[in-house]
Amino acid sequence: MKYLVTGATGGYGTYALGFLKALVPISDIAVLARTEEKAAPLKAAGFDVRLADYSDLTALEQAFTGIDRLLFVSGAPGNRQAEHQNVVDAAKSAGISYIAYTSFPQAERATSDLAADHIYTEKAIKKSGIAHTFLRNNWYFENEMPIIAAALSTGKFVYNAPTGKVGWALKREYAEVGAKALAGADFPEVLELSGKILTYAELAQALKAVSDKEFEVVAADDKTFVSHLVETGLPDFVAELFLGFQKDIEAKDLDVESKDFEKALGHSLTDTKEALKELLA
Repeated sequence: MKYLVTGATGGYGTYALGFLKALVPISDIAVLARTEEKAAPLKAAGFDVRLADYSDLTALEQAFTGIDRLLFVSGAPGNRQAEHQNVVDAAKSAGISYIAYTSFPQAERATSDLAADHIYTEKAIKKSGIAHTFLRNNWYFENEMPIIAAALSTGKFVYNAPTGKVGWALKREYAEVGAKALAGADFPEVLELSGKILTYAELAQALKAVSDKEFEVVAADDKTFVSHLVETGLPDFVAELFLGFQKDIEAKDLDVESKDFEKALGHSLTDTKEALKELLA
């Protein structure tokens, strides 16, 4: 059995490989990377390195040769639908028998612009006839580091989703489920991977407790939210991107109650305060 992890040089992929090599022999694990330079540490660690970009169908077909099971880590927004179609087409051409795909929470009902690419990809995978699991990852605690860092440095925890709720968990916890899926765990077609549902106000209180710092918690308007992040050093376009995330959260796209995560892990998720301690360490 040969396993392949795409996005292997990224944060999620790195965590997934760490878990996967404890489940299957490292000689059976291949990794996909864009360049030899980025893949050098993985090659040195003993992984079978395959080079391809999602935009290059021919290279993907070559990279997927001999692969049985694929952990398909979604690409960056942009030309994502065409690129994801290439991955699915290459998997089909190569005879891959299973795909675990990192998708978006309640993808079929989400209103976020981010969800559209994931809906498209889920449909493409279904159409391919390849067995699959859609790992509908909620939100990483790590995604909130700009807001958290700004709170600790300025004394203001500023957010823009006053009633929005999120199922945060650590990136490594999402990746652990991805590794288990790839290794052959008996998972259903869809896993809604969501941590304990919390508001930003609740996250701020947990941060106060673990940081031993007092700061003002502010539900800000759009302009104030963006300017606050820019003042702490984020580029304008990144601050605007975070504003978009806040709008999705306020629209309840991440307010997903589910027991799938801990069931898939086989153990409890990291407590919110402990997760924050880990991020701040």
